[in-house]
Amino acid sequence: MLLAIIADTHLPRGPRQLPGSCVERLRAADLILHAGDFSALSVLQALEMLGPVAAVQGNADDRELCRRLPELRVVEADSARIAVVHDAGPALGRLARLRRRFPGVDAVVFGHSHLPLLERAAGGRAGRFQIFNPGSPTERRRAPHHTMGMARVEDGRLEFELVELD
Repeated sequence: MLLAIIADTHLPRGPRQLPGSCVERLRAADLILHAGDFSALSVLQALEMLGPVAAVQGNADDRELCRRLPELRVVEADSARIAVVHDAGPALGRLARLRRRFPGVDAVVFGHSHLPLLERAAGGRAGRFQIFNPGSPTERRRAPHHTMGMARVEDGRLEFELVELD
């Protein structure tokens, strides 16, 4: 199963739009995960025209989006369980904190900071646990590139990849 992962799109805003290479990857995915801060309902609706979407609300989303989307969700992707939340809290202790907050999941996908991140727990069964922030395809802020994520679930393994879009 192929997942396309984005967050912090903050659209519409002037002439800004999702990069073409991002849209191609979204179309190719079996499921699109969005970790919040679409900004407007029209962005969710546009993504749903590209494929199935599992999403959460962010702190910059309009009232209608917040009514439609949960603050967190757990997605079953083949044999992987992935929690999706917008704000994962402070960087210090984040991996351990999210592991405690979401027992029984293989990974947590989040956004908010616009800073891409992939971190894995060390050793044992917990070593399969990962946290992933795809950054932003449209508003990089302090990140060096516009980014998104891809993930593949095969034979019980969940592998994330960060994709630079520029």
